[in-house]
Amino acid sequence: MHHTKILLFSSFCNPSLQNFGSSALSRVKINHSKNIRGVHLRPYHYRQSCISFTSTRLHTKISMSDSTKNITDIRKQKQLLRKQIRSRIRSVYPSPSSSTSDDDINAAKMRLTSQSNQVFDQLFKLPQYEAASSIGFFLSMPFGEIQTRDAIQRMVNEDGKTLYVPRVGMNFELCDMDLVRCDSNCDSSNLEGKLFYDWPSNKWNIPEPPTTNSNVATPGDIDLLIVPGLAFDCNLHRLGQGKGYYDRFIAKMNAATDTEKKMLLVGVCLEEQFLKDGTIPISDHDFIMDMVLTPSEKF
Repeated sequence: MHHTKILLFSSFCNPSLQNFGSSALSRVKINHSKNIRGVHLRPYHYRQSCISFTSTRLHTKISMSDSTKNITDIRKQKQLLRKQIRSRIRSVYPSPSSSTSDDDINAAKMRLTSQSNQVFDQLFKLPQYEAASSIGFFLSMPFGEIQTRDAIQRMVNEDGKTLYVPRVGMNFELCDMDLVRCDSNCDSSNLEGKLFYDWPSNKWNIPEPPTTNSNVATPGDIDLLIVPGLAFDCNLHRLGQGKGYYDRFIAKMNAATDTEKKMLLVGVCLEEQFLKDGTIPISDHDFIMDMVLTPSEKF
């Protein structure tokens, strides 16, 4: 009889044995109270306790399922948004390898240069920029992204900022990134328009600091980080390219840094990359910018 009661207890806890347990209960008559490990329970308490336990487990599974579903939904929304933004950028800023006419390509280059200069004109006027001794910056892709050549020239040659630029390296599967300290004498010919842009390029045709430069930024080294992105919105949310380089770098730099020394995050983008009416979905690991600069506005 002792083993029969254990079977009944298990059947209530396991939904797959629920029918079997109910059938067994109808055949077994338990009219007396039992004391299990000092707890006085009547027969119906077995059912109530097990149902409560099963409900708790079920609630946990549902919560985990909802969380997983939410993460999947956000990922799909981001993928769709990236596709839309990339299509928009290609239509406005075609690459020279496309079938677009030379006149249209030249007009796109002029528009890209003009928008880029407007963004950095705003940056240079910020008191946060003036107060920053060290800047984390990026070397731009040749097309479809805000251009940084002119801004780099000013930061290094005129404003005397200590500059850190990204190095991803050759193992792109790691999706990891360092920012390396550079100056006007750092492995560059420093010819007009060539500062840092004569370095070897990575798979995205972006120049990177040579591996001989081992002066990698550590927490507290960078005062202001200028962050590129595929898109930004009014909530200061950022949509990256999908590899997580900047989110990982920011997390690494800020994790071991006092609050007052955390990097100021300034997102920069073209007009076509800013969502005035839309919202970028974000996950827990996504960092929100402190400020976003477009050619015409500051958010």
